[in-house]
Amino acid sequence: MTIRAVVRGVGHYLPERVVPNSEFEKTLDTTDAWIRSRSGIQQRHFAAEGQATSDLAIRAAQAALADAGMPADSIDAIVVATSTPDFTFPSVATMVQAGLGTTRGFAYDVQAVCAGFVFALANANGLILSGQARRVLVIGAETFSRIMDWTDRGTCVLFGDGAGALVLEAQDGTGAVADRGILSVDLHSDGRYRDLLYVDGGVSSTGQAGYLRMQGNAVFKHAVQKLAETAHTALDKAGLSGADVDWIVPHQANLRIITATAERMQVPMERVIVTVQDHGNTSAASIPLALSVGKARGQIKQGDLLVTEAIGGGLAWGAVVLRW
Repeated sequence: MTIRAVVRGVGHYLPERVVPNSEFEKTLDTTDAWIRSRSGIQQRHFAAEGQATSDLAIRAAQAALADAGMPADSIDAIVVATSTPDFTFPSVATMVQAGLGTTRGFAYDVQAVCAGFVFALANANGLILSGQARRVLVIGAETFSRIMDWTDRGTCVLFGDGAGALVLEAQDGTGAVADRGILSVDLHSDGRYRDLLYVDGGVSSTGQAGYLRMQGNAVFKHAVQKLAETAHTALDKAGLSGADVDWIVPHQANLRIITATAERMQVPMERVIVTVQDHGNTSAASIPLALSVGKARGQIKQGDLLVTEAIGGGLAWGAVVLRW
C-alpha cells in the first residue's frame, strides 16, 4: 500500500479593491491596450490599508477548510508560501494558526517567490509521506502591492494581491498512476540568476523592504524553457506524458509565458487554467487561486490529472503532478 497526499478542499480570497489597467494610465506612460498585449492582464486586486498577508491567508484557509468539511483543529501542519510576510518574524503560518483558533500541530513559512506554492506542496507531501502529519493546510498568500515601485511601468502593472489554500490529507493508494493525490514532484534552483528578478532591500542588507526589480525579457526566456522542462520531468517521474494531462495549472505570471509553455508541452490552451487576466501575478498565491477558481468554474473535477508549474526569483522553479 502507498500513502498519497490527496486534495480534500480548496479555497481562495481576493481583496475587495479591484484595480483595472485604466487606473495606471493616470500616473504612468502606459495604456490598457499595452498592458493587455504584453501580459494578458486586465485587472488585479490590491489589499486595503492595514490588510496584511496573514489576513488574506486566513480567509483562504477558512474557505479551503469549509470546502473540505473539516474543522481547523483537525489540521496537523500549516505551510504558507509567501515572499511578503507581515513581519520578519513570526511566520505568517503561525499567525494563520492563531487566526484559525487552533493550537495543535505546527506551522512554518516557505519562501521561493513565485515558485513558492510548488515548493510548499513538495514540503507538505514530504510531511505526509514521512508520517509527520496526516492533514496539512498549504497556503500561498501575497501582498506584492507593498513592494512595487509605482514609477516602473514594466513591473508595477503586473502584480496583484491574493491568497489560495489547499487541504491535503494522507490516504491509502495502490502506487499506480490512477491514484488520487500527489504523484510526483520536481524542484530546481540556480542562484546565478539572482539579478534577473529580485527585491532591492532586506533586513541584513538595507534595513528596508525594498522594491521588486526584474529583467523581463530574460525572465521570459528562462521561464518558457524551464517550465516546460520541469513539467515534462515531473510527468516522466510519474510515468505519464502530456497526452495524459487534463489540466495544466500554471503560475499566472504572463499570458504569453503560459501560452508558450503549453505549446512546448503540446497541450492545447483549452486544457490550461488561466486566471491571470483577472488577478495579475499574485506570486505564490497564483496556483492555489487558479486551482480554486478552476474548481468553482466546474473545470477541475475529481479524478482529473493536473500539472502545476512555476518559476520565481532565485531563480527557483518546479512542478507537481497530482490527480484531483
